[in-house]
Amino acid sequence: MKGTSTSNASAATRATLVGCIAVLMWSTSVGLLRSISELLGPTGGAAAIYTASAVFAVLFFGMHWRGAPRVYLWLGGALFVSYEICLALAIGMASNRQQSLELGMINYLWPSLTIALAVLARQQRATWWLAPALALCIAGIVLVMKGEADHWTWHMLRDNVSGNRPAYALALLAAFLWAFYTLVARRYGKGANAVPLFLVATAVLLWLHHATSADAVAMTWSWQALVQVCAMGLLTAIAYSCWDYAVQRGHLTLLATASYFTPVFSMLLASLWLGVQTGRGFAMGVALVTLGSLLAWRSTRHTSGG
Repeated sequence: MKGTSTSNASAATRATLVGCIAVLMWSTSVGLLRSISELLGPTGGAAAIYTASAVFAVLFFGMHWRGAPRVYLWLGGALFVSYEICLALAIGMASNRQQSLELGMINYLWPSLTIALAVLARQQRATWWLAPALALCIAGIVLVMKGEADHWTWHMLRDNVSGNRPAYALALLAAFLWAFYTLVARRYGKGANAVPLFLVATAVLLWLHHATSADAVAMTWSWQALVQVCAMGLLTAIAYSCWDYAVQRGHLTLLATASYFTPVFSMLLASLWLGVQTGRGFAMGVALVTLGSLLAWRSTRHTSGG
């Protein structure tokens, strides 16, 4: 019995480390999403990215979705596809590169939301620290959206959001969708990996949207666009497959802990890649989101369950 327990713990640790690979790869997503959307348009760029992702995922992992639990396949699939479309369109619809970083930070509310939803779904227990942790995350997002203005009011925040309401709404929705997907995959996945199928569905829906949208931008391909699409497609296929494997077999709270540093890595890489200089206010906002997320994890650290 002791040997079996040790073996299970070791397998869970390996799965958790696999999930950390996904976190590192996701750190490139905001910068590349924005860069590709500038080259190919928001919908066309997103469709191209997930087409490449689907191709790589099928080549590497195959289409072994038959026999997968129906809840994971249908509900999980709907959440996965909706998340990808919301995030890709949100970043692509940003008015400028600075705003794309803001939208990326809103998306990174998902780690703390995952813990909060896990508590509500009774998959995880937490202490009272969870409430101030979520408050810190929200405060961090407000600081990010505040910019470097010396004098700031809620009216300025409202005006900032109202200038591009659809993009901000999609980014916030994406954060909730991925938190829900993580919990559904963990509870109902049962070891199945339908990520290649989910990526194929995402690509098909994005191409349909691109073909039928009156605002779709004509795609002009170049070597630069091709290389970036292939690079992000490869990273996306590997990252999501690693994450699906990890959340079903690894330690959820440890995975969440690793993912809490994604905003820091992502914003650093995105600002370098896009050539956007972020000020002290933005950096403080990223720090608060990360701190709040770590505190959310800390609230579950000494409780059983999950």
